[in-house]
Amino acid sequence: MKNNNIKLSDVRADLGQYANKEKAKILQRFFKTDKGQYAEGDIFIGVTVPIIRKIARNYLELKLDIVVSLLKSIIHEERMLSLLILVLKFQTTDLISKQKIYLVYLEHTKYINNWDLVDLSAKYIVGSFLFDKDRNPLYELARSNNLWEKRIAILSTFYFINKNDFTDTLKISEILLTDEHDLIHKAVGWMLREVGKRDLTIEEEFLAKYSKLMPRTMLRYAIERFPEQKRKQWLLR
Repeated sequence: MKNNNIKLSDVRADLGQYANKEKAKILQRFFKTDKGQYAEGDIFIGVTVPIIRKIARNYLELKLDIVVSLLKSIIHEERMLSLLILVLKFQTTDLISKQKIYLVYLEHTKYINNWDLVDLSAKYIVGSFLFDKDRNPLYELARSNNLWEKRIAILSTFYFINKNDFTDTLKISEILLTDEHDLIHKAVGWMLREVGKRDLTIEEEFLAKYSKLMPRTMLRYAIERFPEQKRKQWLLR
């Protein structure tokens, strides 16, 4: 599809045709949108991820300013569509354009404000871009007061993990070790588990040092794939 003349309203209409009120109600409960919850006020229209992915592939050539406008939407699925388009653009363009997308991403983290949005985009844009560069931006994100920026920091290292590079995952895990939020506990534990899939010794060395300090949820996620008896031993330490 040629997108040079596509308007923001056209993209929204394309996505909106798949809206489902019943699914929207389920998603609003699942993603904790009630008052006082982590995604308070987020609005869903009930479009599934596979459909959003399919739509994203039709807008690879969409102008970047329109993609950014979509990212600023109050509707969750529109923000997801924007991020999936950014990922596709990033994966199919040159280094200068990759840098532009990376910078746009970091300039708009306030809109990347739920765990699924982070998980579908951080490693593919931030992790990929920083793999062969200075990674200090990840440490700034990890020390942020913003929940989602901290999750972006640790999830971005998933790209490094897939390249058998674990150093930054472990260092950022240390920074986030005593974070209070459950979504950070789960993210760090998940990344430690991914490290362990590739090098169990490195994961267990980290756990030996920090298992008594880390939240139980973080530890449980980290040892989820261990044999049952081994899991019990770690939990009893």
